[in-house]
Formats: sequence, C-alpha cells, structure tokens
Amino acid sequence: MTTQQMKPVQPSSINGLYAITPDELNTAELLRKSKLVLQGGATVLQYRNKLAAADLQLVQAVALRTLTREFGAIFIVNDDALLAQQVAAEGVHLGGADGSIAAARAVLGSDKLIGVSCYNRLDLAHSAVQNGADYVAFGAFFASSVKPDAPVASLALLQQARREIVLPIVAIGGITVANGASLIAAGADALAVISAVFAATDIAHRARQFSELTAA
Repeated sequence: MTTQQMKPVQPSSINGLYAITPDELNTAELLRKSKLVLQGGATVLQYRNKLAAADLQLVQAVALRTLTREFGAIFIVNDDALLAQQVAAEGVHLGGADGSIAAARAVLGSDKLIGVSCYNRLDLAHSAVQNGADYVAFGAFFASSVKPDAPVASLALLQQARREIVLPIVAIGGITVANGASLIAAGADALAVISAVFAATDIAHRARQFSELTAA
C-alpha cells in the first residue's frame, strides 16, 4: 500500500465519479467491470448487490476491497455497517431504512465515512449533518432504470443544499455524461452512477468521461 493510500480518509475525499456496483452474481465479472471503472478514474466505489446472499456478499466485498486499495479509491459498502467493518471498508452508505447513523458509527468507529441518502428532502440532510454524517446524497435527478419509482429531486434543491450544507454532496439517479454537468454546476461534489458506467460498451472510457466531467 502506498503512503497516499494509508492516510486517513477525509470527508472531502468524496468527489468525482462515485461508481456503484450493479447486482452481479458472477464475482469474476463484477471484478472485471469494477477494475475498468477504477482504471477510468472513479474515486469512490460502492458495493451494492441486492441479489447476493450474505456469503457471496462477503466474498465480493473482500475482493473489491483489495481492488480499490490497488487504485487508491475509497470503498463504501451499501446498507451494511457490519460488512463494511468486516472488510475494512472506508465506510458505509445508509438509505432511509438502513438504521441510524449512531448505530453505524458504533460499529465502524469515528474514523470511517458514513453517507446518507436524503432523496429530495433537505430536512433529512440537515438531520444527517446534526447526527454526524460525513456526506449526503440527493436524487433521483433524472429517470432511473435502477429505481424507476425513486422520488424526484430538482436542481433547485441541489442549489439550496449547496448553500446550506458544508458536507460533500453526491447526486444520483439517471445521470449521464450529457446531463451530469448541470449537477456539478448546481453544487454536486460527486456523481453516483451504476448502469451509466457498468453497462457501457467501453466501461473505462465512459468512466473517464465522467471523471473528466467532474474535474472540469
């Protein structure tokens, strides 16, 4: 591990391309695609697999933890603080029904990252800040194939959140290279995507496009 990789992760590290894994049961295929995403410049990789049983989730999370270390990327586990702790991930991301920040903090400790989905609600974001979250996420900003029924968030909401919240802000939901610039301009620090990169014909190239977009 390099000196840079050994430094404690800071909340400000949440920026750029925030890639979220698809529901992939084939571990070799998941690793192949994830490596391409990281080669394209993703700074954060979140492990999310709603189809995998607990034993497979552990196998995949361990493998992805090793892979993200190779690239110096931040590794976040979706929903499961215990799994995040078990594989020494940098943190966990909590949805609305995934337990409290306090419970996750008790498992992970003070030096790990906790992100919170706030959907289209600023009150949830302010509550997350007060309860010790390290970053907040809003969305869906555009129609999402992964969550077609997700609450719709507006650019105006993102702009207001940027004025009121000092934590890193992640935008998610139907984001493409074509529409992502508007979210960065409105105040997003990171763009979270799944199919836009993992389902691309050239995954590394698409990830690079997102990375360049967020760095502009």
